[in-house]
Amino acid sequence: MVSYLGSRMDLRIVGASQREDIDVVVAAFERLSADAIEALRRLAEEPGKPIVLMVDRIRESELPVAAECGVVALLPRAAVADAELPDAVRSAVAEPPPNPLGALTRQAERFRRGFPDPPEPAAPALSERETEVLRLMADGLDTNAIAAELSYSERTVKNIIYAMTSRLKLRNRPHAVAYALRTGAI
Repeated sequence: MVSYLGSRMDLRIVGASQREDIDVVVAAFERLSADAIEALRRLAEEPGKPIVLMVDRIRESELPVAAECGVVALLPRAAVADAELPDAVRSAVAEPPPNPLGALTRQAERFRRGFPDPPEPAAPALSERETEVLRLMADGLDTNAIAAELSYSERTVKNIIYAMTSRLKLRNRPHAVAYALRTGAI
């Protein structure tokens, strides 16, 4: 990717140490994992630096996170030798989209048509109660606060969490939240 972009006469590649000279960041990942999201969040700390994201696969539920991190363009990694990458870099500098999430959604749809996601195993269904408890856990609420929010007893909330984590073979509460986010349940 670096050598291809560097061969374009109108694009200049700089290293991460020369951050003040960066107009656009091009980030490439296999998928939008927790590590990739953390890297994107670190990149987004510098305002005004749009990000062109290249991935092999992305889920619809990951698009808001990408937009929040400053991603303005989405391309398949297979397009690295395509004219799309330099065009996306130029567009990110010239005219960042007014609605990044809408633009990413359109790009993801086009991305899926050209490079379909591998089929994922069907996730076991979560009950409405489990989904609500997971949503509140993801918001950082503890058992007491979840019980108060849902008008349940603390024991009921603990039972819901225990039954769900046991059934789905999840290790702990953070693992349950991560599972729900990955499967699009919340």
